[in-house]
Amino acid sequence: MELFFSMIPMENALHSLFGFEGFREGQKQTIEQLMAGHSALAVFPTGSGKSLCYQFTATQLPNLTLVISPLIALMHDQLDFLRSKGIAAASLDSSQSKEESQAVMTGVQNGTIKILMISVERFKNERFRRFIKRISISMLVVDEAHCISEWGHNFRPDYLKLPSYQQELAIPLVLLLTATATRRVQRDMAQKFVIHPEHIVQTGFYRSNLDIDLIPIQAHEKLGKLKNILNDTQGASIVYVTQQKTAEDVANALRADGYSVAAYHAGLGNEIRSSIQADFMASKTRIIVATIAFGMGIDKSDIRLVVHFDLPKSIENYSQEIGRAGRDNQPSRCVLLASLEGLSTLENFVYGDTPEAHDIDSLLRCIAEQTNDQEWETQLYGLSNQTNIRTLPLKTLLVQLELLDAITPKYSYYADVRLKWEGDRIAFALRIPDEWQNAYQAVLKGIQYKKIWGTPDFNKLFNESGLSRGDVLQVLEFAADQNILTLESKGLTEVYQINSNAFHHQTLANQLHHYVDEKQIAEIERIATMIRFFQLERCLNHNLARYFGDKNAPEHCGHCSVCRGNPLIFTQSVGENSQHEWQDQLTGYIKEFAQHITSKSPNTPITAVLISRFLTGLTQPIFTKVKARQLSGFGVYEERSYLSVLEAVTQLLTDH
Repeated sequence: MELFFSMIPMENALHSLFGFEGFREGQKQTIEQLMAGHSALAVFPTGSGKSLCYQFTATQLPNLTLVISPLIALMHDQLDFLRSKGIAAASLDSSQSKEESQAVMTGVQNGTIKILMISVERFKNERFRRFIKRISISMLVVDEAHCISEWGHNFRPDYLKLPSYQQELAIPLVLLLTATATRRVQRDMAQKFVIHPEHIVQTGFYRSNLDIDLIPIQAHEKLGKLKNILNDTQGASIVYVTQQKTAEDVANALRADGYSVAAYHAGLGNEIRSSIQADFMASKTRIIVATIAFGMGIDKSDIRLVVHFDLPKSIENYSQEIGRAGRDNQPSRCVLLASLEGLSTLENFVYGDTPEAHDIDSLLRCIAEQTNDQEWETQLYGLSNQTNIRTLPLKTLLVQLELLDAITPKYSYYADVRLKWEGDRIAFALRIPDEWQNAYQAVLKGIQYKKIWGTPDFNKLFNESGLSRGDVLQVLEFAADQNILTLESKGLTEVYQINSNAFHHQTLANQLHHYVDEKQIAEIERIATMIRFFQLERCLNHNLARYFGDKNAPEHCGHCSVCRGNPLIFTQSVGENSQHEWQDQLTGYIKEFAQHITSKSPNTPITAVLISRFLTGLTQPIFTKVKARQLSGFGVYEERSYLSVLEAVTQLLTDH
């Protein structure tokens, strides 16, 4: 069924709405499919106009377009663009005040806002879910949609819920957008949203203006080489590093030499990050030294240089990061300072995220013991501490249990709700809709006060007045919207239905253990594939395009180090201590660690894996709990390969 009829040619509408003379490759095809009522997946390289596909279509659809975006910065950039074109768009995000959020919700309700941008986590908000269920939605857009695929490079477990949200909200149309998806990831994404193969639009990956240069180098030579490269290349530059400390160190060293530079990483506050990004966008700062926290949604067209000071995480990440250079189609450089010294750090991150078998056991035991009447309530932070599983892998395991039908998410709520009256609560009764009068009077009697803050007694209200938690919150939210009270909530609690027929401890333990092992192998292989890619003796641009399924790139681009006759050969790293020197100190570190854990958390099993994570500085919930960072052995071997440390620790434990 066609969703759209128009007498105006699409090009005319494009010009009058956005001021563009014509569509770029792939845009028109994607938009036409959406207009004909077909959900679509658009795979375009970074910077080639994916966003226009939903922005244009949204202006032609009758109801709201809901956009899922992974970063607030990315949302704000796109909102600024849409508003500059006079298109009514807004976001709901954590940076807003209560008044701002309320204004957005009112605009969505009365239809003046056409595009609403949110993060996927917003669906966990009770109030938002109640609100959005009442809104007619024409299209769901998932930006950075590779996050939904377990085989993608930025998998986010919460994205797996999006197909069920689409069904729940009866959204007829879906558009998935990504710059980096291999054929396997594309198939996986399309399958989850029932998008037919003929509705996948992929454009060419080859960028004729990007010069790729892989330079073999020792770690101690990198800084000097970076300065030479910066001196040889004029214009805006991004330098990518793996760790926050490196970002600060490199930025400080460059600043001391008079370069216009700022460090950017997740350890900085939101306001500081926003101001650093704004200065870079306005060309007040020339160079950003950043972890991968920087870049998604950075729409600066004149970036002349992208340097990878450290190895990227994967070919997908590499492609996305160099794709930020030269979006104005002017010649731009992409340089990798290629050294294997950072390889261990990349692999160690993967090993640090993989739950041990007894941690998975512990998770399943927690669920079984905490289930009441086939219902299980949990808070992620507390569960992470109980099981010693980091929050991202823990979320992934819970989603896997959903997919195995062992648990079903019912709803989530904030455990702690409190309120403070700002106006006359008795007089306010006159403004309450008639059908809520009885509920409002009951709520007034069902609040327990400590000084000026009060807490609704949900059990009492249910037993005495039959009011559900949702009923009570609806009344209080109405009052909060009218500024009669301030409502605060914290302690997000997830409620699951436990399906006892499918909850067989040992079977699930085996399945989850197999799953995390498979994920670990796949992630380590992803890194190995990248290292092999960098050492190819055939054109790098051609091979990069082929990796993403584009067979039309030239076989010899003429502007990469391989085409110039310089295939990469990694140099052997120098200056490592001999095997015996570092292993001699192991016993002392292990002894101190074991004594500390035994005294602070006697029930924690001290395994070779746990010790190795401690020695390589891989943070675990238990380390935070017992303040293990204060011990002399924490992170002492973070430069070494996790597997070599694990092997040495296992040997020592076996010998003793």
